[in-house]
Amino acid sequence: MLPVYPEVKPNPLQDANLCSRVLFWWLNPLFKIGHKRRLEEDDMYSVLPEDRSKHLGEELQGYWDREVLRAEKDAREPSLTKAIIKCYWKSYLVLGIFTLIEESTRVVQPIILGKIIGYFENYNPTDSAALYKAYGYAGVLSACTLVLAILHHLYFYHVQCAGMRLRVAMCHMIYRKALCLSNLAMGKTTTGQIVNLLSNDVNRFDQVTIFLHFLWAGPLQAIIVTILLWMEIGISCLAGMAVLIILLPLQSCIGKLFSSLRSKTAAFTDTRIRTMNEVITGIRIIKMYGWEKSFADLITSLRRKEISKILRSSYLRGMNLASFFVASKIIVFVTFTTYVTLGNVITASRVFVAVTLYGAVRLTVTLFFPSAVEKVSEAVVSIRRIKNFLLLDEITQCNPQLPSDGKMIVDVQDFTASWDKASETPTLQGLSFTVRPGELLAVVGPVGAGKSSLLSAVLGELPPSQGLVSVHGRIAYVSQQPWVFSGTLRSNILFGKKYEKERYEKVIKACALKKDLQLLEDGDLTVIGDRGTTLSGGQKARVNLARAVYQDADIYLLDDPLSAVDAEVSRHLFELCICQALYQKITILVTHQLQYLKAASQILILKDGEMVQKGTYTEFLKSGIDFGSILKKENEETEPSTVPGSPALRSRTFSESSVWSQQSSRPSLKDAAPEDQDTENIQVTLSEESRLEGKVGFKAYKNYFTAGAHWLIILFLIPVNIAAQVAYVLQDWWLSYWANEQSALNVTVNGQGNVTEKLDLYQYLGIYSGLTVSAVLFGIARSLLVFYVLVSSSQTLHNQMFESILRAPVLFFDRNPTGRILNRFSKDIGHMDDLLPLTFLDFIQTFLQVIGVVGVAVSVIPWIAIPLVPLGIIFFVLRRYFLQTSRDVKRLESTTRSPVFSHLSSSLQGLWTIRAYKAEERFQELFDAHQDLHSEAWFLFLTTSRWFAVRLDAICAIFVIVVAFGSLVLAKTLDAGQVGLALSYALTLMGMFQWCVRQSAEVENMMISVERVIEYTDLEKEAPWEYQKRPPPSWPQEGVVVFDNVNFSYSLDGPLVLKHLTALIKSREKVGIVGRTGAGKSSLIAALFRLSEPEGKIWIDKILTTEIGLHDLRKKMSIIPQEPVLFTGTMRKNLDPFNEHTDEELWNALEEENTDDAVQLKCVY
Repeated sequence: MLPVYPEVKPNPLQDANLCSRVLFWWLNPLFKIGHKRRLEEDDMYSVLPEDRSKHLGEELQGYWDREVLRAEKDAREPSLTKAIIKCYWKSYLVLGIFTLIEESTRVVQPIILGKIIGYFENYNPTDSAALYKAYGYAGVLSACTLVLAILHHLYFYHVQCAGMRLRVAMCHMIYRKALCLSNLAMGKTTTGQIVNLLSNDVNRFDQVTIFLHFLWAGPLQAIIVTILLWMEIGISCLAGMAVLIILLPLQSCIGKLFSSLRSKTAAFTDTRIRTMNEVITGIRIIKMYGWEKSFADLITSLRRKEISKILRSSYLRGMNLASFFVASKIIVFVTFTTYVTLGNVITASRVFVAVTLYGAVRLTVTLFFPSAVEKVSEAVVSIRRIKNFLLLDEITQCNPQLPSDGKMIVDVQDFTASWDKASETPTLQGLSFTVRPGELLAVVGPVGAGKSSLLSAVLGELPPSQGLVSVHGRIAYVSQQPWVFSGTLRSNILFGKKYEKERYEKVIKACALKKDLQLLEDGDLTVIGDRGTTLSGGQKARVNLARAVYQDADIYLLDDPLSAVDAEVSRHLFELCICQALYQKITILVTHQLQYLKAASQILILKDGEMVQKGTYTEFLKSGIDFGSILKKENEETEPSTVPGSPALRSRTFSESSVWSQQSSRPSLKDAAPEDQDTENIQVTLSEESRLEGKVGFKAYKNYFTAGAHWLIILFLIPVNIAAQVAYVLQDWWLSYWANEQSALNVTVNGQGNVTEKLDLYQYLGIYSGLTVSAVLFGIARSLLVFYVLVSSSQTLHNQMFESILRAPVLFFDRNPTGRILNRFSKDIGHMDDLLPLTFLDFIQTFLQVIGVVGVAVSVIPWIAIPLVPLGIIFFVLRRYFLQTSRDVKRLESTTRSPVFSHLSSSLQGLWTIRAYKAEERFQELFDAHQDLHSEAWFLFLTTSRWFAVRLDAICAIFVIVVAFGSLVLAKTLDAGQVGLALSYALTLMGMFQWCVRQSAEVENMMISVERVIEYTDLEKEAPWEYQKRPPPSWPQEGVVVFDNVNFSYSLDGPLVLKHLTALIKSREKVGIVGRTGAGKSSLIAALFRLSEPEGKIWIDKILTTEIGLHDLRKKMSIIPQEPVLFTGTMRKNLDPFNEHTDEELWNALEEENTDDAVQLKCVY
């Protein structure tokens, strides 16, 4: 059952030395490979033992189980948050030490900066002691930058790993819970909601762990900075801190609003993804009914509601980010306005010590602290949603499969049960029967009689409200709707059992699969797609039966496995499989094939959940039971060769030799199909998910931006961004100029002994105020405009992708698993809704700030431009070298994520089968293996980012060192204000530069999601839904269908499944289409509905079907599909999804189908 993944390399981190771990040298070989060629899955390193999904999940599950027990004991609701804290608090607490040291270092830097600026304020070229001391301070400042670089990246690496571990553990728990959900609980949730938990909610843990420590570090650092500011500028600092105090509750308020919006958004996202899942799984019926437009309107409406909440939360995020951008400016403005109005004189050292101290808390108080509040708020919502899911009812083992110890038996006594506990009418009532080894119990009855529910009761899926079910022995179950999972045909049959060739071949023969395997190019190693799209309905039914037989269980529960195959194969399966291969087993067979009842040891007739009759076939004949009358409401199928209940059937007997002989008395499967017979659909192969190579193209950026706004608005954003940054820099430059002018005035005045001369305070303060207001207004305008454009782009591209999906041919859905398609509507759209706008705006702000820093430094010390040239070259080479690998790593992360969702979706579809075979642990191991593969890619994504960031900060450290020591070398030509401005800006470059470059890389990585969405906006399309030439409204009147030399294939390069078909179906004729499994029966319907374009001509009432639109054709026909499709919601919604008919019309349709059933449905209508 475990996936066959390439052999992974051992993780070099395990053997790396301390220096290699700190500087991430152990990743160098990977970057060399990425530089030479595209990275593949086998280039990834194995996941670390402590990061394995099984280990992490079981650890957290243990804490959660203990919390649930304690909560039950204390009569309170369990807290998932408590379980998480108890599991991870020790390891996470250690990371707080990194935060404490890092933020302390940030506070020390302004003090050292003040000492250096003080040297320039009191510059004396003859004071060598002061010069040496200044060099010492410059050395300490440089050392601080190196310490910050190392600690910062070690901290971020470890907290991101902590987030990954929590996410992986939670996914493990969610999947384990999904496998245990009771049927009542399954009704309270949907596959879409569970997928959303795994795709969006758990991702909050990756983010919250990064910022969580700043909930205490922010306030603590603010207190320390306040003390230092008091020592520097006195009581004026309280004005600035008052602004901070106002900002903190404001951020908390924004966080609460964001949390509220997040909850509402998540509900809309759940609904959209659930509906998308139903659209994808039911796409055939949607296309054949011509419902694409109606579903497009439904999804568009849901998306509009979702995007309105996302846009509001984005504006809140924009305000958060804008507040980070302008908060320090407002604080410094308020501080020095108060300072000078109190009669104080500003100096360069006071200005830039204060500016740098405020800068030290700017990240923590105005970005990290608000982000922590926001991410914690989001995480609280997600934890609550996950907790509610984990608290759903689990299936109880009301009839455990007791060890057989040679005494196999199924004993049901006075069994009564109901799916809906609130219903007054039980699903099953008063059932009693016993089945022993070697006996075949046939269960028959009309639709809705409770036949499948009876098997559910034996499985333990339907708990009793009265009575007892005793099951001694191992169960094998064949569901009414065949279930296969993505993998090879052999793995679907073995289902975790060891391959034994002789036994395997006997099972293949007994289940009539031998010929099918010969027709498959890769035989039983052929990969069958998600939902078994590469197999016909009959083939899937036989694979399910073969899976059960190969298990060699004690008890076999067969839910109508013969209905999906033709008469010949049905006979083969009954004689060689059910009667021969399962001869010594306990077998309970639900069937409508009445001709086989003679071979049954017992027959149980159900009606309305009650046992009408029980006995042998002979006893029924003697009592005059008419099987035909009992099943008269059964419209599903009849045996072609004989009419159920006819004398011909009753007079026929099965002799012992004919039933149990080694050779079937019927023609073999080889005789049933000629050697060159095409098997329907089997050549459709599951395609590998596309993975684009190289850098994200300009076209992707162009399509992304222009999807959200007119190009004039996009052009308008450019001067708004530039104006915001210019105002930002000019505010600091004006303070520097003001300090220099005041310093020059003080020197002049002191020299003349005259103290009456003063600067025009109102002029300087007025200009300073104008620049501050400009920085605030432009900063806010930039944030809101960028979010509006990018969120609008996400909405537009989502709608375009969905429209493209609806117009894609069914072959696209056959070749692409549901999880793969759903991944683009969940994870990729989630990135475009939330992360990409935030990341892009952050990049724009930091990029312009970096340009401002370099510009200021060069204007103060022009010769700095000389070393900037080689540093710039190194940077561009390094960035290109990094992106060659990081792009592939990100794309690997995207493609390895899809199997996680596909496996979940497939598991939920086959939940009863998995539980019947006690295969939960095997499927959990498979899920863990998928998670481990994704963790390998995610771990590389995290560590390669740190590798790059460390090297970028090394470049920044060199820049700081050059500015610090270069200022001292040129001390004669510089004044204190210039040095203060250049050095304070250089220190902000530390961290900001690597963050800017990493955000640029992150934008490019996230643009992969845009690429993936755009890829799906340009899929191959079916023919138009309507042509200009339309058939008359009354068409078709006669219903004459002509097939003229029709060839049909599901793909251009696929084999023909219909060859030279010529036929005439006259008006009002009832035509039966027969043939063995895979003969082309469903393909004929597909050709008629143009699910793929046929060759030749098909006429309906003298109109060529290929000359009219698909909707004009399909809406004039109706079909009952081979596999029924139901949508989540009421019975009315399934009968009339788009409210096109009155209640009376719907009731008439129900009553025409079955009057009694219609009356019973009133209670659930």
